[in-house]
Amino acid sequence: MPSCRASRRHGAAGMRSRQRAFAAGMRLLLKCLRLGRRRRFKLVRQAGQLWHYGRLCLRSLLYNSFTDGDVVLDSLFEPVYWLVDHVTRWFGVVFVALVIGLTSSIVAIVYICLLPLILQTYTPAWICWHLAYGHWNLIMIVFHYYMAITTSPGHPPQAKDDLTGVSICRKCIAPKPARTHHCSICNRCVLKMDHHCPAWLNNCVGHYNHRYFFSFCLFMTMGCIYCSISGWEMFRDAYAAIETYYQTPPPTFSFRQRAFHKSVVYLWVLCSSVALALGALTLWHAALITRGETSIERHINKKERQRLQKKGKVFRNPYSYGSWDNWKVFLGVDVPRHWLTRVLLPSPHLPHGTGLSWDLPPCVSKHRTPLLAL
Repeated sequence: MPSCRASRRHGAAGMRSRQRAFAAGMRLLLKCLRLGRRRRFKLVRQAGQLWHYGRLCLRSLLYNSFTDGDVVLDSLFEPVYWLVDHVTRWFGVVFVALVIGLTSSIVAIVYICLLPLILQTYTPAWICWHLAYGHWNLIMIVFHYYMAITTSPGHPPQAKDDLTGVSICRKCIAPKPARTHHCSICNRCVLKMDHHCPAWLNNCVGHYNHRYFFSFCLFMTMGCIYCSISGWEMFRDAYAAIETYYQTPPPTFSFRQRAFHKSVVYLWVLCSSVALALGALTLWHAALITRGETSIERHINKKERQRLQKKGKVFRNPYSYGSWDNWKVFLGVDVPRHWLTRVLLPSPHLPHGTGLSWDLPPCVSKHRTPLLAL
């Protein structure tokens, strides 16, 4: 009997201890669950606070009342613009070297291959014509190309005290005179900026070198057309001779004759291609000069013309003085003799005005209508 009671007491004690342990475990589990729930809620609350704080910081840094779709697109494409600007800056040197090299090769072919043939076969009158026109055209090309590369297009002065600007440049944070625009490649504002020319000049085309650039394009096109027309018969004969190289048996041409044939074909193909491409560019700029616009102003004036047209108004370009006067202003022709001394001969004369303000040039005899006309 005593042993049975002892065993029952031990069993009851074990049961109570297990119950207490189970209860303690349950309390610990509930406490962990409550702590986990609180911690989870705390983490979610902290994440929400960080999200709202980040949005507030981003809006405070990027918000602008003038922000629109164009600004957003410009911001998204800014890395692409940066890459293009820097690549263009370095490739411009390569393009200029290529232009000089190709032009020099054409001149060398003319002097080595074509000129001796002209002196042997042409009449004295035609020889004088080719010598006079060819050398005049070459001098005009070299002079205007050198001036277009080395002449600064013009920039607003660094001292901004006396500078009158019609707007503020967003990149330079400085007053920007009329017709002035910021070049992202040069990273400077350019007076009367037309465009940045990496292919031919590796320089901006602006107020002080616009005439040199256009004159170079014009005389280079004229020179290429002259070479293409003068060398047409030689090109046909050389091309026909090259086609016989693969006959059986092959013709007995010497190395010098083969080099002559290939040089003539190379000259004609290159000059004809450049005449077409550069001629189209020259005609485009001639049309802009006739209207008194630059390439950038053409797009600006087009949008402004469409905007005013919707309001029943007519846009008038304040920098256009009529087709003939626009050419006189652009070329710097003040008196009739300037057509010879400043247009048909090399001339380093400066353009009208400083590029900071646009007063009426002396060669223009009448005032233009105002900017807006009802």
